[in-house]
Amino acid sequence: MMRYDRRAIILAACFSGLAGYIDALGFITLGGFFVSFMTGNTTRLGIELAGGHGGGIALAGGILALFVAGVVLGSLVGHAAGRRRPPAVLALVTLCLFVSAALDTSGFTMPAICLLAVAMGSENAVFQRDGEVTIGLTYMTGTLVKMGQRIAGAMLGGPPLAFLRHFLLWLGLLAGAVLGATAHRLIGLDAIWLAAAASLALTAAAAILLHDG
Repeated sequence: MMRYDRRAIILAACFSGLAGYIDALGFITLGGFFVSFMTGNTTRLGIELAGGHGGGIALAGGILALFVAGVVLGSLVGHAAGRRRPPAVLALVTLCLFVSAALDTSGFTMPAICLLAVAMGSENAVFQRDGEVTIGLTYMTGTLVKMGQRIAGAMLGGPPLAFLRHFLLWLGLLAGAVLGATAHRLIGLDAIWLAAAASLALTAAAAILLHDG
């Protein structure tokens, strides 16, 4: 993450905000399951397995599989796009979100939620080098660990503000989740349309400001 310039970090925080927004919509709709936070879904899968709850097992396992499928799809699209990886992957995310919104509007809520998981898996392929994700956009455990390490480094004489990049990424996810929960309360899953529009704008911004290389 330290290799990216300021504009890339700001955009990454916006992408993370999009993930938080969508995850809040999915969490509320699914009653405690996530569409981007797979650590939480893995814990839920374990709980459902222990309780022998077939519906919960299928839901948690299905979302996990769809998320991984999204990562695969996003990685393939990013590989094909070469140096235009960020806007290409975000275009895929945007397409998934618009189709998801259309499905929900047509009364197909579960397929719409399934596409949200695919979109969130795909989003993690935006920042990737040598086959490895360099900035995780939909999960914050590693980000918070790195932030803590930067704070410790500052206390030991290192750069005093190095932790801010990681903090900004976490803050983006938090802000997005707040907006997503608020939007769901006001307009329900019609809020997916707003996410799709925001993703379209971020795709345009990435096309102008970012390139992979």
